[in-house]
Amino acid sequence: MSNKIISNKNNLQILHEDNHLIVVNKRVGDIVQGDKTGDKPLSEVVKEYIKDKYNKPGEVFLGVVHRLDRPTTGIVVFARTSKALTRMNELFSNRETQKTYWAIVKNKPSKEEDNLVHYIKRNEKNNTSKAHIKEVPESKLASLDFKIFKELNNYFALEINLHTGRHHQIRAQLSAVGSPIKGDLKYGFDRSNLDGGIHLHARKLTFIHPVTKEALTITAPTPSDSIWDAL
Repeated sequence: MSNKIISNKNNLQILHEDNHLIVVNKRVGDIVQGDKTGDKPLSEVVKEYIKDKYNKPGEVFLGVVHRLDRPTTGIVVFARTSKALTRMNELFSNRETQKTYWAIVKNKPSKEEDNLVHYIKRNEKNNTSKAHIKEVPESKLASLDFKIFKELNNYFALEINLHTGRHHQIRAQLSAVGSPIKGDLKYGFDRSNLDGGIHLHARKLTFIHPVTKEALTITAPTPSDSIWDAL
């Protein structure tokens, strides 16, 4: 099990690195892949790191396996070979990974632990998703388990295990049960965080390595602020 930052160069916190994969602890505000903002994506920063570290000539191959929302922090996996990318894509699409998130909410959920099942419908125009109790046209089934693992002064820390990977799933589902994530104005929290992020962190990822076939569990340290530090 890896839970240490093995390298912290170029503003990159690298959690795991081998010939096939590189796993990064994403910071608030980083975009994983290029978008219409034109901001430099994390994928380019990682490419530069690889090119520099291994003195690679020409273009560096780097495959984006999955994404995290811009205001979210935590584990992001990149593939260094096309073979690893294909196999990691299969692991994610077949739900052969175990993803654990941490979230901070102000409103205590009605149960200490629960399974939330909704139908998520995405709104492309304003880049949000709405969680419906019943199926609606163009919606997708969304499921997660959560438990409260710590009570803080004004907040509650939830551990979340995802069973599906829908757009803004955790944000929309927690909002739907009256517990929006701290800082998440888009989903009903009353004020933003100073850094523009939200208190949602991709904490742990477990999967079988696509090439070596060893079981890997990677854990990402939380960002440093008074609330995360209290955990």
